[in-house]
Amino acid sequence: MTRGFAGIVVSLALLAGCSWFGDKDNTEPPAKLAEFSEQIKLKRVWSRDTGAGTDEQFVKLVPFVAGDRVFVADRSGIVRAYTLEKGEQLWQSKTRVAISAGPGVGDDLVVVGSSDADLIALDAETGQQRWRTSVSSEVLSVPQIYRGIVVVQTVDGNLAGLDAASGERLWIQGRTVPVLTLRGTSTALVEGGAVIAGFANGKMTALDIRSGAPVWEAVVAVPSGRSELQRMVDVDANPVVRDGVLYVASFQGQMAAVGLQNGRVLWNRDMSAYAGIAVDSGQVYVSDENSEVWALDRDSGVSLWKQGALRRRALTGPTVAGGYVAVGDFEGYVHLLSRLDGSIAGREKVDSKGILASPVALGERLLVLGAGGKLVLYRLEPI
Repeated sequence: MTRGFAGIVVSLALLAGCSWFGDKDNTEPPAKLAEFSEQIKLKRVWSRDTGAGTDEQFVKLVPFVAGDRVFVADRSGIVRAYTLEKGEQLWQSKTRVAISAGPGVGDDLVVVGSSDADLIALDAETGQQRWRTSVSSEVLSVPQIYRGIVVVQTVDGNLAGLDAASGERLWIQGRTVPVLTLRGTSTALVEGGAVIAGFANGKMTALDIRSGAPVWEAVVAVPSGRSELQRMVDVDANPVVRDGVLYVASFQGQMAAVGLQNGRVLWNRDMSAYAGIAVDSGQVYVSDENSEVWALDRDSGVSLWKQGALRRRALTGPTVAGGYVAVGDFEGYVHLLSRLDGSIAGREKVDSKGILASPVALGERLLVLGAGGKLVLYRLEPI
């Protein structure tokens, strides 16, 4: 089984509840939405149709906010720029590729990746193409741009640094990819001149962004079990840095806090997650593989609360917005949970085709991109 096909199969099995061994589907169904006491309202500021969305493919295209602009890509290959305040379109650019990752924004560039291993850089002001180059395989994580270097991670386990002015490759580091993996790749972080990335083998690695030289490596999860399925420990949830600590989770593995400078594990606990992580001043929030949302103590990893009313609803990673934690689900709802106890405080239907990407928090506003291409900016208003 090839790496790409294996990833697709596993993703569908996890998210859609498919039976691998027969026609009978005996998996647990998604939880039905129950009534709740509404405390916060998601008031729509503006809404835009940004194109084909993900085109029913499991690719987490994300909106990127840079200053007063929002950048969005769709699966058909079109990249668009809008004003943040009113949602007015500034430009659109046709790349003519099947976009599978991005956009990433920085150094006056907008960079997207494709399923056919293309990496394309556009001018952030005009949308005109600056350069196009080939990387080693499909790109599913958001390209990062930092001080003249574009960092891209590909599904074959490679992490590469490219010159932002020309697209020329500066360095490349590879990791062995297991036979069976989830379809996804966590987005690398750039902190203090280091690139920090998670891999399908359950490890986190920090590299010098200029040379690609290793700085440290940390083991987040160790594969166990007899079958390839049981041994999957992908780090697909985007890691988060807060106050010099890196928070990371793996599938069928652990949630861990890691020292940013040396890669030393500060605490860990059993947790299986691939959707995402969010962190505030005192808590870590994570959507686990069953779509139960947890709040953990930042210093110890001890559980503070768990919200199970959205179980099996294919939740996105959480986002902290005001006094709430926002998650999207497979039916296109955004749910707002109290940061204090996890109780559901608000809900709004965004896109009938579902939500794959985590909402983007902008103070008391929330930007949501649906899988069908609907982009909505909301304001959080108390009832």
